[in-house]
Amino acid sequence: MSTDHRTGGRSGGGAPGTALDTLTVQPFRRYLIGQLTSNIGTWMQRAAQDLLVLHLSGNSGSAVGMVTALQFLPQTLFGLTGGVLADRFPKRRLLLITQTGMAVQSLLLGLLTVTGAVNLWSVYALALALGTATAVDSPARNAFISELVSRDRVPAAVSLNSAQFNVARILGPAAAGLTVAAMGTGPVFLINALSYLAVLYGLSTVPAGTAREHNRAQRGGPWLTEAFRHITATPELLLPIALIAVVGTCGFNFQVTISLVAIKVFHSGTAAFGYLSAAYAAGGLIGAIRTAHGGQLPTVRRLVTATAVFGALETALGLMPGYGTFIALLTPSGYAAVTVTTTANALTQLHADPHLRGRVLSVYFLVLLGGTPVGAPLVGLVSDAFGTRASLILGGLLSALSALAVSGWVTARSRRQARISSLSGRAGPSPADPHDTRLASSGNATTSDR
Repeated sequence: MSTDHRTGGRSGGGAPGTALDTLTVQPFRRYLIGQLTSNIGTWMQRAAQDLLVLHLSGNSGSAVGMVTALQFLPQTLFGLTGGVLADRFPKRRLLLITQTGMAVQSLLLGLLTVTGAVNLWSVYALALALGTATAVDSPARNAFISELVSRDRVPAAVSLNSAQFNVARILGPAAAGLTVAAMGTGPVFLINALSYLAVLYGLSTVPAGTAREHNRAQRGGPWLTEAFRHITATPELLLPIALIAVVGTCGFNFQVTISLVAIKVFHSGTAAFGYLSAAYAAGGLIGAIRTAHGGQLPTVRRLVTATAVFGALETALGLMPGYGTFIALLTPSGYAAVTVTTTANALTQLHADPHLRGRVLSVYFLVLLGGTPVGAPLVGLVSDAFGTRASLILGGLLSALSALAVSGWVTARSRRQARISSLSGRAGPSPADPHDTRLASSGNATTSDR
């Protein structure tokens, strides 16, 4: 077994690496610490931005939905282009550019706010600018993880990345609530601008030869057409992406719903909003750590089950009568949500061909985040028309139904393949566990035993 210079240890197949094993990889560890610091600032800004918009708009749920939609709209428009760039140019170089652009956006928003020159339209414009940088950043940032660790450590690396994201989700809104209460929203945006220095430092210290710096896309066909053909021909990619498309649009709108619940349902202040966000993120953190530490390969069965559980929990959230029961249920909801996204992300990274990984991930993030321009305003409209609880119930039911639909499709496909195999006289894959899609120890993904 050869030594992989990206890992400081062994490369190749075998059992999946654990969290502690993956943290021994120095380039990945530096990158992770930088991302954690920056994401704490980013979540501080997200919380403060929602509070700022509520203040500027007179507590309008539609305004919060609009600014969220504008922030995610570029993912819909330019997300696929970001995937092409991630496969065409060195990912570290792209990340240095996009992270610098996001730092400038935060600095401008902070300066406008502390000087009193901010208005709703300037927040809208800067949210759109941030979304544009993120559309290019997301596929490169996530594909870069697979270049810092060996293949058997990718599931743990994805889970650790999710864990740091959820640590930031806990600390960020809580810190934002305290900072806003003490100094207002403007200083929060300036703090976020400074936090980008950490991720820029982490990227700059990754040795030049550690990551595969320049993965040129194959020239055999149109770049995006090739990626879509690969996804539709690979059930291990098509199923998680299709499921995330529904859940990302309908269910993952807690950025909007939590602020609306805190202000409009429980009539609480910024501290209560921070506690709700922290409770949801705490569950996500537990889920990410559990996935990373378990060292288990992701399966479609786990993805479908987690999605169904998440949908049921979100529906139940809409029925909770008081603040105490609502915040208590947010933690398992966060656990289920992160299990869904971490499993889907790992399946996508593991089963995508390396030269197409950036483009495949851009499709994944297109459906995960690109649905927000539809979902976020819909949540705001439903909340204004029927109440915030109704938006939670609707999102949860649609998420659970999508999981049941995927489960039914997989089962029907398995039975159809079994009949074809039986009629042809060939021994086909066993349909005993139709949802158990696993990774072989070789460099390529296996076919599904569904």
